[in-house]
This record gives sequence, structure tokens and C-alpha cells, in this order.
Amino acid sequence: MKRKDHVVRVAAGVVGGLMMLGIASTAGADEVESDAVDVTVSISSLEPVGALTMTVAENATTLTEVTAAEGQRQFDGVLPTVTVTDDRPAAPEGVFWYVVGQSSAFTSAEGAEIPAANFGWTPHLLTPAPDGEVAEGPQVGTVLDPAPDNVGLVGEELLSLALDSASARPTGSWDANADLVLKTPADVAPGDYSATITLTLWEDTY
Repeated sequence: MKRKDHVVRVAAGVVGGLMMLGIASTAGADEVESDAVDVTVSISSLEPVGALTMTVAENATTLTEVTAAEGQRQFDGVLPTVTVTDDRPAAPEGVFWYVVGQSSAFTSAEGAEIPAANFGWTPHLLTPAPDGEVAEGPQVGTVLDPAPDNVGLVGEELLSLALDSASARPTGSWDANADLVLKTPADVAPGDYSATITLTLWEDTY
């Protein structure tokens, strides 16, 4: 037992000696040589990349009742202003952009429904386009109006159109809205109805 303790103590003494040696060696090190590295970086100003974007002035609008044709009820309103902005340094060649709108059916809390075919619009371009860079879409009547443009906002209908993105881009932004009209039979179920118009901006090639 005593011999084993002695071995352990010796081993511990050797390790301790090595550790002390290492410290002494580091403390007595002499610097041989040093050098320096210069770091440079060139940071340029951040140029905006730009994009073709669409914004809508308000996310809601209200229709109010007006005088209607016999046997009908009519409710008018205005689509909030839709702005298309192009702040790209340059538009791609051979492309055009357009905004379309499509409506869901009108539904009430009581479960009544008025089809989107009863809902139409008349687009208006609010930004002057003397050279025809951008145009407003055609009037879309309701199913209660005479044919042929009486399909309502069931499918994607044109609000505004730039025949050439490059020609429209210098103006910067283009505003458009639309007169909205909902026509129903006179015996429509009373209630508070709501619908959603989905507006989409597309850019496509010729």
C-alpha cells in the first residue's frame, strides 16, 4: 500500500513540474519578429434596385342605393384608387403590365347571396396619358344590363393597361379607380352584404 502511494505522489510531482516548466518557458519567450496587415474595403453608395408595384388607397368601400330601373334595385360606389408604380432604373424590353379585378359573390349574415355577375364597374384612368402610354379598361356591365358586356366581375376584368412598360415607366406612377355598381331584382332579400374584389398586377411579354 505504501509503495502504491509513493508512485502516485511521484507521478503528481512530475506533472506539476512540467506545468511549471511550461509557464516559465512562456514567460521568458523573446519576440523574434512582427509584421502588420493593412485592411481596406471599398463601400459604394446603395442604389435602389426598384420594382413594379401596386398599392390600393383603402381596403374597403361602401355602396349606397340610388334610383334604379323598374323592377330593380341599384347600389353605387367607387373603387379606392389603385396606383401602379415603376421605379426601376429601366423596364425590360418587350413587356407590358396590366391590372385586373375580380369579385366574389355578395353574402349576408343570414346566408343570402348575390352573384358577382350582378356587380360591374366602369374604370377611369386618373393619371393623364397624352401619348396613350396607359389606358383604362372597358366598362363591365351586370347581368341585368344589355349584352354583350354584361358579364359582371365574375372573371378577371381589366382596370388599367400599359401597352409597353418601358414607355409608361418614366411617368413613375399611374392612378386608376372605377365606378362600381350592384344591380339586383327588386325582391332581393334585405340584409348587410359584403364581397371582396381581388386586384392583381401582372407583367407579361408580347
